[in-house]
Amino acid sequence: MKKIIGWSVVIYAIYVLAMFWYLFYGADTKIPSALIGTAADPMTFLNDKELMLSEEYSKIRNLLFFINLPYDWLLYFLLLVLGISMKFSSWSKAVSKWTIVQTAIYLFYLSIVVEVLSYPLRWISYTLSKNYQITTQSFSSWMKDIVIGFWVDYAMMFLIVTVVFWLIRKSQKRWWFYAWLCSIPFSLFLMFFQPVVIDPLYNDFYPLKDKELESKILALASEADIPAEHVYEVNMSEKTNALNAYVTGIGSNSRIVLWDTTLERLNDEEILFIMAHEMGHYVMKHIYVGIAGYLIMTLIGLFIVNKLLQVIIGRWGHVLKVKGISDISMLPLFLLLISVLTFIASPVENAVSRHQERAADTYAIELTGDQDAAIRTFQELTRAGLSQVNPPYLVKLFRYGHPTMLERITYLDTYQQEQK
Repeated sequence: MKKIIGWSVVIYAIYVLAMFWYLFYGADTKIPSALIGTAADPMTFLNDKELMLSEEYSKIRNLLFFINLPYDWLLYFLLLVLGISMKFSSWSKAVSKWTIVQTAIYLFYLSIVVEVLSYPLRWISYTLSKNYQITTQSFSSWMKDIVIGFWVDYAMMFLIVTVVFWLIRKSQKRWWFYAWLCSIPFSLFLMFFQPVVIDPLYNDFYPLKDKELESKILALASEADIPAEHVYEVNMSEKTNALNAYVTGIGSNSRIVLWDTTLERLNDEEILFIMAHEMGHYVMKHIYVGIAGYLIMTLIGLFIVNKLLQVIIGRWGHVLKVKGISDISMLPLFLLLISVLTFIASPVENAVSRHQERAADTYAIELTGDQDAAIRTFQELTRAGLSQVNPPYLVKLFRYGHPTMLERITYLDTYQQEQK
């Protein structure tokens, strides 16, 4: 037991040191010589202080990302081998004979422990954003969001875990397929439900206040044959200085959302480019493509998880203190495998997302015809978020669902010439 725990901690420590070296010393984030002096060169639109801060902030933030996921894996692993998960299962069974009550109690114990042990890294991330003036959120407001997030996650996890383990008890061979079938209506319901119920728990959403800008957006939408009655702004200035806009929801609850920071810091032409970009997602039905891709990946993932659970529990169940696949104490192993597979699949998911974002950029520049506003928009997004223009390859591979700013600005800068 001591050797297993010791080697796990040593491997994690070596990994952290390797990622630190890669991000701070090994990766090349310089601008290609051919692009020096162009609109994509950060030296043309950021001052020396902004350049320094963007490099520092991005490196530390990327390091936190790469050490956080394996930290969760290590945490789940230790909960198993130390017998803590087994203890939680025993305690929950001692309280009630009802399986649903046992699940609720066990999941609460597990959620509390994971939340508490994950808190230091979350606090470091919050403090980092605060120090670099990306986050404007007060500590009390940040803690409020954590508490809300805990209970929202707990409610959804309780529903998912209850259904999954009921299916496992009914059919240990085909539970993964039945779970996938259940995930289809659940995912669609969540996409419909989230914009009007979950998101407002964290922020206030309201129709766009600037009626002059609204009329311009409606005219742009009319030109593209897009219904734009669902354009909202959200009061993110209470929490951040970063800029953003996104598409969310499906059906009658689909909406385009603009952060109020975006409305404050960009002019109308730049905002219209962003709106045209989001309209591009709507026109090309990227949300539905994303749902279809998610369901395919979920089917494959659940099949692989089932096979891995059978092998791992069969061979090392005694080490992990797990009696069988239907034992609720194996939940940390289930979550660990899901997290690892999600991480492994993220380069594919991100590549598809980057392709969609490039298509939306193309749609926006064709709809607005304002190349200068498009370039200024991405330059301002870089400045507001202290983003690296040319991030390391592994960062792009595992983190970037959008093309890098270097790629986006260069593409827009040369778009007209390429079209000719």
